[in-house]
Amino acid sequence: MARLTKKKKEALAKIEKGKVYSITEASALIKEISNAKFDASVDLAVRLGVDPRKANQMVRGVVSLPHGTGKDVKVLALVTPDKEAEAKEAGADFVGLDEYLDKIKSGWTDVDVIITMPSVMGKLGPLGRVLGPRGLMPNPKTGTVTMDIAKAVTEVKAGKIDFKVDKTGIVHAAIGKASFSADKIEDNANELLQTLMKLKPTASKGVYVKSIFMSSTMSPSIAVDTKIG
Repeated sequence: MARLTKKKKEALAKIEKGKVYSITEASALIKEISNAKFDASVDLAVRLGVDPRKANQMVRGVVSLPHGTGKDVKVLALVTPDKEAEAKEAGADFVGLDEYLDKIKSGWTDVDVIITMPSVMGKLGPLGRVLGPRGLMPNPKTGTVTMDIAKAVTEVKAGKIDFKVDKTGIVHAAIGKASFSADKIEDNANELLQTLMKLKPTASKGVYVKSIFMSSTMSPSIAVDTKIG
């Protein structure tokens, strides 16, 4: 068993064993136990009572976090020449088409989000093996395949994230940074949780939200009350 560092021991000592914290309490506590030398990401892991193998129980959606993620999101806009100026003005980091398709074919994936147009999706199909496993394949359901390129880029830059339940039934999402105030972490967490509640599949029976844990990079996790108002 790995030895606990002094900082890890101190962090664990602040978490009451067996206690389930409210979102408000967890948002304040996560700042106390985040002792990384960098601005750590704050994450939520929500275990849902769904079977992701069944199409009618797949939970996937988008949420615009009120205070953003705190991360500088790198956006690639794969667009035709007539849309390039629009994408650049909206703040896309990389704009173009064929030259970037060639770079992706060669293994380049140094972006966080790819936004494109319906007419370009056919060219992206063959790149599914590269983009799919990295969660980079654009999807109309998440607003990343659209004719309104400027709006899509602006929203992503402002803190719009997409999430998807994994094969074990857990939704993982970054909801901010340890440098955020506790109020901002709480607001972002509540926005994600409320969105998840709205997406409850009708085929999901029994308890929908089984557990919620909040953690930051390298910190212990905090159990959060699953009663969502």
